[in-house]
Amino acid sequence: MRATAKAHTNIALIKYWGKRNEELILPTNSSLSVTLDGFYTRTTVHFKNELQKDVFTLNDKVIKDIAYERVTNYLELFRNYANKQGLYAEVNSINKVPTAAGFASSASGFAALAAATAQALKLDLSEQELSKFTRQGSGSACRSIYGGFVEWQKGQANDGSDSYAIQIAPQDHWDIRVAAVVLTAKEKDVSSRVGMKRTVDTSVFYDGWLDSLPADLEAIKEGIVAKDFEKVGSIAEANCLKMHATTLGAVPPFTYWQDTTMTVMQTVQSLRKSGFPAYFTIDAGPNVKVLYLPKDEQEVLKKLRQTDGVTDVIVSKVGEGISYV
Repeated sequence: MRATAKAHTNIALIKYWGKRNEELILPTNSSLSVTLDGFYTRTTVHFKNELQKDVFTLNDKVIKDIAYERVTNYLELFRNYANKQGLYAEVNSINKVPTAAGFASSASGFAALAAATAQALKLDLSEQELSKFTRQGSGSACRSIYGGFVEWQKGQANDGSDSYAIQIAPQDHWDIRVAAVVLTAKEKDVSSRVGMKRTVDTSVFYDGWLDSLPADLEAIKEGIVAKDFEKVGSIAEANCLKMHATTLGAVPPFTYWQDTTMTVMQTVQSLRKSGFPAYFTIDAGPNVKVLYLPKDEQEVLKKLRQTDGVTDVIVSKVGEGISYV
């Protein structure tokens, strides 16, 4: 009972920031992302009768402690669903995403793990059902089931039955580019999960953030359908700034930005002033992602690579959904 799946990471243009149920990972708001072809996780899951417990290897290193517990608890969801209690697996993941540096490695990681596990157990799950399972490993991972532009619908049900991702537009709908601007490979001082909960529980700005989201979401979907780059980019940039503002209102306050984060943001703004439409977005980390159109790639990449503090710039096109090897 073995399968290998590959999943790409995604970058949220309308951010997911807050849970209404921590255990089931049910969000306080709907979100929207674009899947990226430049970052991915490839995972093999092999269930073996002789194993006494799960074994998890990430990038050829045996993983223990909290990360291991998170994976084995996640596998238990599938074992219970398939009535395969006591059947353990070797999990081998190769992660081509900088872990815990703001590039949503958990999204591709849990999407690949969910897909490979379901395939190995021969579960006949629809993409919608797989998205629900994936959500319970990492919220943003449910969006990596699909390629192209993807909305995670927050849902209303307490059991999470209506909280899953749907595809808004396929991979080949629109050729935009996303440059991942790497500033640091260090792990974050405040994890996404800890920062999110602190913000929800304590930030004086959080209610205002939530109130603004429905309009952002509807407008950006209109922009994607119409291929209106200025509309999509400006909404994504403003939404990102609002999300990060909520962390400054938390108790105690915190930020994921570094001085180099601000420098890259200023580079993007100067590109726009020079007639090259580019927009930034930032997840829960210091690194910046820059949206631009293919015709402007040479100038955008030149300016980003010349910016102080930038260690690398990695270009992605719009990526595909789950694939099986």
